[in-house]
Amino acid sequence: MSAHAEAITDSHNPTPRQNEESADSLLQIRDLKKRFSLSGDFLDQLRFKGGKLVRHQEHVHAINGVNLDIKRGEALCVVGESGCGKSTVARTVMGLLTPTEGEIRYDGSRIDNLSSRQLLPYRKRMQMIFQNPYASLNPRMTIQQTLEEPLRLHHPDWKRPQILDKVEEVMRSVGIDPDWGKRFGHEFSGGQRQRIAIARALAVDPEFIVADEPISALDVSIQAQVLNLLMEAQQERNLTYLFITHDLAVVEHFGTRVAVMYLGTVCEIATTATLFDKPRHPYTQALLSAIPRLKDDRPQHIRLTGEVPTPVNLPSGCVFHGRCPHANARCKQEIPVLQTQDDGTRVACHAVEEGRL
Repeated sequence: MSAHAEAITDSHNPTPRQNEESADSLLQIRDLKKRFSLSGDFLDQLRFKGGKLVRHQEHVHAINGVNLDIKRGEALCVVGESGCGKSTVARTVMGLLTPTEGEIRYDGSRIDNLSSRQLLPYRKRMQMIFQNPYASLNPRMTIQQTLEEPLRLHHPDWKRPQILDKVEEVMRSVGIDPDWGKRFGHEFSGGQRQRIAIARALAVDPEFIVADEPISALDVSIQAQVLNLLMEAQQERNLTYLFITHDLAVVEHFGTRVAVMYLGTVCEIATTATLFDKPRHPYTQALLSAIPRLKDDRPQHIRLTGEVPTPVNLPSGCVFHGRCPHANARCKQEIPVLQTQDDGTRVACHAVEEGRL
C-alpha cells in the first residue's frame, strides 16, 4: 500500500479518542483538500510528451488532507507561516471556496456539498470576520445599513423598530456609539472599522465565528482592545472560534487549542499550554524558538536549513523533511499521520513516533 493510501486509510479509521472528540465537536473537517489551477487557456496547457501533444495542468495544492475537530465553546487557533493554507481552510469552512475533496460537517450535518440557498440557514449560525477592515465594509453603505442588512436577510419578519433596537444593542456591545450609524466606513479608524465588522458578525447571534487574522492589519495598541472584545463576546455569548493567525503571542493569550500548519497539512494539535510548554513537532519547535522574548530563558533559536518547498510540486513523504534536522529515509517516502500522544497532543511526525524526538 502506498504512503498516500496509508494516510487516507488512517484518517478514515479514527481512534476512540477521535470518536469521543467528534461527538463533542461543533465543526468537523475530514480529509479536506483544495487545489487551485495555475494553467491559462487551453493552448497554454498543451505540451509535447513522447512525440504527442498532451494537455498539462498545474495546480497549487493549498490544503492537503486537513483533519480538525472544533469543540463547542473553544477557540481553536490555526497558525503557520504565510502560504501554509490557513486562510484557505477558513474560507472553505465558510463555503466561500468549494473543496476539491473531503467533508465539512457542522453540528453533525454535512455542509460542503450544499448550494448557496441550502447554506442560508447555516449562515445565521456561522459568521466570519475578515482580515482587512478597510476592504470588508461596503463604502457605499452607512454603518447603520451595514448592520441592518444581515438582520433583514435572516429575520425577514422583523419590523423596523426591532431591527433598530438590535443594531443599537450590537453597536454598544462593541464600543461604537449608536449615533455614528449614519457615517460611512471611511470616516472611521482601522480599529473602529474592525469593531464594526465584529458587530456585523454578532448581529445575527451566531454560535460559531471564523476570524481570519482579524488584528493583523491593526496597530499594536489597538490589537489588544480588539482581542479583549472578542474574548468578552465569547464569554457572554458562548461563542466558538476558528481563529486564523501567524502571531504566536496572540495565540498564547487567546487560544484554547492550537493547530500548527505547514504547506497545507496539520503537523501538530495541542492545548495552548501544552504546545508552548512542550512542543513536539520539529516545525513547531522552530516556530516557538523564533518568538522574541525579554527574559533569558528563551529556547535556543532553531535555524531551519534547506529550501522551502513549493505547493505546486509537493515533496514526497513528509512535506517538512527537506528542512527537518531529524529527517531520515522513512520521512522522505512515507506521509506521517496525526497520532495521539500521552498528554493528548496529536503529532504527525515519524521522529516522534519512533522516539527519536
